[in-house]
Amino acid sequence: MIDLAAIEAARDRIADLAVRTPLVRLEVDAEAEIYLKLETLQPIGSFKIRGAANAVRAAPESTRAAGLVTASAGNMAQGVAYLARELGLPATIVVPEHAPQAKLRAVERLGGEVVRVPYDDWWQTIVTGRVEGSDGLFVHPVQDELVMAGNGTIGLEILEQLPDPDAVVIPFGGGGLAVGIASAVRALRPATKVFTAEPATGAALVAALEAGQPTDVDYRPSFVDGSGSKRVLDAMWAHVSGLVDGAFAVSIDDAAQAVRLLAERAHVIAEGAGALALAAALSGRAGTGKIVCIVSGGNIDFSRLCEILAAPDRAASGGGPG
Repeated sequence: MIDLAAIEAARDRIADLAVRTPLVRLEVDAEAEIYLKLETLQPIGSFKIRGAANAVRAAPESTRAAGLVTASAGNMAQGVAYLARELGLPATIVVPEHAPQAKLRAVERLGGEVVRVPYDDWWQTIVTGRVEGSDGLFVHPVQDELVMAGNGTIGLEILEQLPDPDAVVIPFGGGGLAVGIASAVRALRPATKVFTAEPATGAALVAALEAGQPTDVDYRPSFVDGSGSKRVLDAMWAHVSGLVDGAFAVSIDDAAQAVRLLAERAHVIAEGAGALALAAALSGRAGTGKIVCIVSGGNIDFSRLCEILAAPDRAASGGGPG
């Protein structure tokens, strides 16, 4: 659990950069009142700007003098590249081969150097938290407490905008977003339940909670590139296992339908991971009452978005970068 004081300090540290995003009611037929926390409106189209800004700005200048480094499927990559540009530093971004072009183009526009590697090599970088041959400051996309504290500022905002939510549903990739938000919510309103949502093609937290410990799952890339993994990191398990009330696996088809619904009803462009929480809430598994869904990002390849919007009843899991 991240200390509330650290989350409040993060809010002050990033106040000039991270947008206080709106919380809006979604008009949809459902037993719950569904609210959307629109992190799609951040400067990089993703919540990742919060954690990246907090970690980089809190680091001593001497540790970041050689530049910034991260490993990311695309959104933390943009956050780190954005901060590097702000500071006049180089940014090196290690990405998996299936990272979507929309995110990679954004990194390059921000001046970051993209290094593509096979998924297993990328995952090893996530596990070790280092890139061979690089002297820059490695900003871990997940298991950095400063990153998690930055993410936790979302939880502060939610409770200021809606003081009495019954549940918050959070996309789960590596767990940094879930731990940050859950830490704030647990400290300020412990009655609110906290759930996570992952693609069924990589539901590592669902498997870990069932087994009582991290366990390998059969991870398969899909258009839901910002969530899901082959295993919950051991360091993150220690945080997340005591913070969440449950985890849901979401089918790729249901994620695609949620992307379409967000476009139709809320006029919001969401990437696959950004639609997971809504898909889980619409299934009824998060319960009734006031349910907050974190729409974590909107960086989706337009070709994939067009496919989803044009053919909502077809499976959206096959082929292409994801």
